[in-house]
Amino acid sequence: MLGGDAVASWEVELSDGVYKIQFSHGSTTGKRVVTVNGHEVIRRDWMFKLVGKETFTLGDSKTRATIHIEAVGGFSYQYSLDINGKSLQTFLNQRAQTTETWILQVDGVDTRVVLEKDKMDVWCNGQKMETTGEFVLNGTETRFLLGTHECVITATSSSGKKRRNVIVHHLLLDGQIVKQQ
Repeated sequence: MLGGDAVASWEVELSDGVYKIQFSHGSTTGKRVVTVNGHEVIRRDWMFKLVGKETFTLGDSKTRATIHIEAVGGFSYQYSLDINGKSLQTFLNQRAQTTETWILQVDGVDTRVVLEKDKMDVWCNGQKMETTGEFVLNGTETRFLLGTHECVITATSSSGKKRRNVIVHHLLLDGQIVKQQ
């Protein structure tokens, strides 16, 4: 628990998982505590400089995260989060363009499947999957197994009168299309 000094929290979706970041800042003691998914990753007590930054990593990919602490007048502070050197909003906007995510139940277990479109890597519940890719008549298919279930991510080109060509991705689990989240 962060206690009474909790001042900010953020949620960051990466390919290897979803990370809830919480930050505590004691503006009278200078204490700084960063937790990720409930685990304390930084604790600094009795810091005399109340502004600055705290940098740490997220997940197996060691994604760099930095919390910025800035004074905004008197004893008021503003907190922001950067991921890989970009503001959280910029990072999330770019990530939305480069990944596709599906949330589904497989054998009664909540499963999160992420496709990194730029690398064609597939992640399931934080684990990078072994895949096989092949070109087919209308695009590509990326195949992998989820336990005993055969999964295929298809990529096909779609065009419309008002839009440029767009690549559309679908996840199939045992031949059935999974709705995207």
